[in-house]
Amino acid sequence: MKKIVLFASGSGTNAENIILHFNKTNSGTVAAVFSNNPDAKVLERAQKLNVPTVVFSKEQFSDGTILQKLIDLKPDLIVLAGFLLKLPHSLVEAFPDKIINIHPALLPKYGGKGMYGMHVHRAIIENKEVETGISIHFVNEHYDEGNIIFQKTVALNGKESPEEVAEKVHQLEQLHFPEVIAELLK
Repeated sequence: MKKIVLFASGSGTNAENIILHFNKTNSGTVAAVFSNNPDAKVLERAQKLNVPTVVFSKEQFSDGTILQKLIDLKPDLIVLAGFLLKLPHSLVEAFPDKIINIHPALLPKYGGKGMYGMHVHRAIIENKEVETGISIHFVNEHYDEGNIIFQKTVALNGKESPEEVAEKVHQLEQLHFPEVIAELLK
């Protein structure tokens, strides 16, 4: 069975959704959830679903400790699901075209350093965009610049709050992220 490793820094709703999706299939399994945040809700969600967790420091991320753990796990795919740190070059190099990320906007718009979560949704409203969506892309050495695998749009009426935009985007993430991962594992 194909192995997925998830990286997350926050609440973990996407990670939980991915774990639940693959618990119902034979196409893959989530082997572990890695987090740089010892207080992240994702850790609790993963543990409730019997998925091993690894909490690490920035030093362990950059000194090769996490890279070695990943090499030992031999994942078929590494999935960033709300992970906020930039990956070290050595990790990206060790897993070419095996690391994907989801971004809460239609890249290349609203990508790059500092463009995550509500920052993205506020910028979309400020610029009076008529649509937004999600982008799932391969990870390279630059924030949000890897080749795009999948995008899905949702219309905006110009009256939404940032929280309402976030909810529309989150619904797209929940629906499409596990499906795209499953396709990549084939």
